[in-house]
Amino acid sequence: MIVQSYTIAVDFDGTLVDDKYPKIGKPIIFAFDTLKKLQENGHRLILWTYRRGKTLDEAIQFCADQGIVFYAVNMSFPEEEWDPRDSRKINADFFIDDRNIGGLQSWGATYQQLIGEPNQGLKTQAKPKKKWFFF
Repeated sequence: MIVQSYTIAVDFDGTLVDDKYPKIGKPIIFAFDTLKKLQENGHRLILWTYRRGKTLDEAIQFCADQGIVFYAVNMSFPEEEWDPRDSRKINADFFIDDRNIGGLQSWGATYQQLIGEPNQGLKTQAKPKKKWFFF
C-alpha cells in the first residue's frame, strides 16, 4: 500500500498557540498532538511564520519543547538559500493558518481531513454552543 506524504506549512501565532505576539501564547488544544501524528505518518512539517530573529528562535524552541522539530523553517527545504529579492511563498501541499477564510478549524478536524481516517488518539473538541441573537 502506497501512502501519500505531504509537505504541510503551519503558522505559529494564532494557529499553534494563542496569538500573543511577540510573546508566546498558550498552546491551542490538540495542535501539537496533531502535528506529532502527522509526523508519525511521514508528513513533512514546515514552520511558516511572520516571526524572525529572537522571536523566531523562541518559537522554534517552544515547538521543540512540545516535541515538534520542523523539516524547515520559513523556507521550502532546509538547504534553501533565501534571497530577499525572491518571493517568500514556499512550496507546500497544504497551509494551516488561523487567517484562512472561515478561520482555523479544530485540530482534530484538520488531522482527519489530512489523514483521511478518524483521529485515533486525539480527542475531538467539544462543539461550541450556538448563540442566538434576536434584534
